[in-house]
Order: sequence, then structure tokens, then C-alpha cells
Amino acid sequence: MPTPRSRLGRSAEIAAAAELGRCGYRIITSNYRCRYGEIDLIAREGDCLVFVEVRCKRTDSFGSPAESITISKQRKLITTAQYYLKECASEDISCRFDVVEVVLSEGKLVVREIIRDAFSL
Repeated sequence: MPTPRSRLGRSAEIAAAAELGRCGYRIITSNYRCRYGEIDLIAREGDCLVFVEVRCKRTDSFGSPAESITISKQRKLITTAQYYLKECASEDISCRFDVVEVVLSEGKLVVREIIRDAFSL
């Protein structure tokens, strides 16, 4: 049974995917999992393959949602993306890592920012 936290996270991913779609991204898959980890959304923007990490917070008391992505989490996302490229796409394709910040504001999820090229390989 999903926890309130996992339901919030899933709702944030849906909100992020909708906003990315409005911005011209084409969502390829969500919640891609392999033995190395999980990537929330994988999308295309033009010729670029975009690995998207969605971060949702109820408050900025301890920093922005994007600030919660540690170096360790970045490494895990990079390793997972490399596995995806080997299994499902060409390794020669242009790709990047974006972060979507979602906040809970007045009981509603709001996409605050899409951070393009948030970190790199």
C-alpha cells in the first residue's frame, strides 16, 4: 500500500511530466528502474535525451528541492542513465540531466522550476 510520501512523490512526477510536456519535452518513460537505481522521467527535447529527477518538498526550511540531490544521488543517476543508454538507446546520443522542483503550495503541487543541465557526467 502506498504511503502518503510515495503518493506525494508520484503526484509530483505527474505534475512535472505535464509541465515538461507544455514546455516541449516528449516523455518516453517514467520510473525507469534497473539494478543501479531509478530515474523518475526520461524525455526527449529536440535531439537531446533528458534524464529528469523530480524533487518535491513541502517547505524550503532545509533548502530547495534541488539542493537535496547529493553527489551520491547524482552518481547513482548517472550510472543508471549509462545503463539505460547501453540497453535502450545509443551511447552516442546527446543527453543531459534536468531537475524539476515541485513544491506544495496552499495544498496544491506547483512546478517551481525546471533546471536544465543541473549536473553532468
